[in-house]
Amino acid sequence: MKNAHLTHLFKYLVLGALIYIPIFGYLDTLPIRIWDEARLAINAYEMYNNGDFIVTHYKGNPDMWNTKPPLMIWSQVFFMKLLGVNELAVRLPSAIAAFFTCITLLIFSLRYINNFWFGFIAVFVLITSHGYINLHATRTGDYDALLTLFTTLSGLLFFSYCEKQNYKYLYLFFLFTALAVLTKGVTGLLFLPAMFIYSIIRKQLIPLLKSKHFYIGLFSFLVLVIGYYLLREVYNTGYIAAVQENELGGRYLNALENHQRGFWYYYNNFIKFQISAWYLLIPCGLITGFVIKNKKINRITLFSFLMIITFFLVISTSRTKLEWYDVPLYPFLAILIAIFIFYLFELLKNSKWINQTLSVNITPFLFLILIGITPYQKIIKKTYEPKEYSWDKDFYEIGYFLKDAIKGKYDLNNQYLLYDGYNAHVHFYLNILNDKGSQISFKDWKKLSPMDTAIAYQNQVKQYVEKHYKHDVIHKQGNVVTYKVYGRKE
Repeated sequence: MKNAHLTHLFKYLVLGALIYIPIFGYLDTLPIRIWDEARLAINAYEMYNNGDFIVTHYKGNPDMWNTKPPLMIWSQVFFMKLLGVNELAVRLPSAIAAFFTCITLLIFSLRYINNFWFGFIAVFVLITSHGYINLHATRTGDYDALLTLFTTLSGLLFFSYCEKQNYKYLYLFFLFTALAVLTKGVTGLLFLPAMFIYSIIRKQLIPLLKSKHFYIGLFSFLVLVIGYYLLREVYNTGYIAAVQENELGGRYLNALENHQRGFWYYYNNFIKFQISAWYLLIPCGLITGFVIKNKKINRITLFSFLMIITFFLVISTSRTKLEWYDVPLYPFLAILIAIFIFYLFELLKNSKWINQTLSVNITPFLFLILIGITPYQKIIKKTYEPKEYSWDKDFYEIGYFLKDAIKGKYDLNNQYLLYDGYNAHVHFYLNILNDKGSQISFKDWKKLSPMDTAIAYQNQVKQYVEKHYKHDVIHKQGNVVTYKVYGRKE
């Protein structure tokens, strides 16, 4: 009994160790990323300071560009209060959401499939998928990892309700759907068409519509979601109109910010890098799941397929396409892939010839090691030694410089930062430096005064300073140059 207990514990410890580095390892190594992560970081920082938990702010004004509800930002504020204002506080909510998504798949496997190894395989596939363990997903402080946790929970809870007609699952489905919407707005609803179709196939739609529990759950969902939007509108007039423009018809029907790509954009990304280690096993899992003589596997295959195909069609037909919009698909893709791998695992485990030949049948575990070692090595290298892509290396050099200044390597007190363009990722670090007592701020490089000390790293800005001002270079770190300005040239 003791040995059995130790063996049981050991396999969970192994899974936990495998999960840890891809999800939690070296989260704060890369500087804050421009656009979504930086915007959320500023929203969280200002909420942390102003105490307004209803209206998100950017540079002191209500944020009408990033109009998502604030559940992710609330999480970041919590960790800022716990850990201070830094990259880890911004990114931990995503990492923790990824961890609980893995736990969700494992618990689902234990309760529905009644097998630990199915869950182990599904989790392993998930954490070795480049598109999931990636920037804008589980490795940065964006919305998508938290959204994926809630859409995975709501989807599997709806599936569980259709299996057992237990109203506890139905209420939890509405709760987690509401949390998905409060994380990333309408995106939290994009799996509903799949669930609607599945309920028809399983002959659950009419009983569902006749149940009072459905309407109680729906009412609770509406109170939570509409309640926030209306409350925000009261405190921030024009908010709902901004949501309409940014998230509803505007983003779906028009390519915002030049993010227009072809219909097959996400499909091609899957093959090239998002899930390149496993994509060939998706049709294998689909075929296996439908033909195997196991009704439970048949049903979860159908459900996962519907979840994948409907979400894929919605994001593929949207005019605005971004690489990370496919993140909520990965748990369901992992389930499909796990179906095929688990089928082979069970064949090896139950093979009479292997069991008669070997005193201990280790072949199924050797099989898992052989197919998993290369994808895991790649994901460990990616997360253990996080590096900038070649096209980002120069762009984020200023981020590393400011991170070093926060650690005390450089004294930037009474200096100005010259920056051309959207600067939220840099502004986050200036806020931290200001809080530490360094008086550093942005300044227009065309309006420098005699005796200004100015930092620049963009070529166009440096060229302007060197052409139009008398100056000395007092410090240089890579492309980051600090100037002492003495006045304009004649």
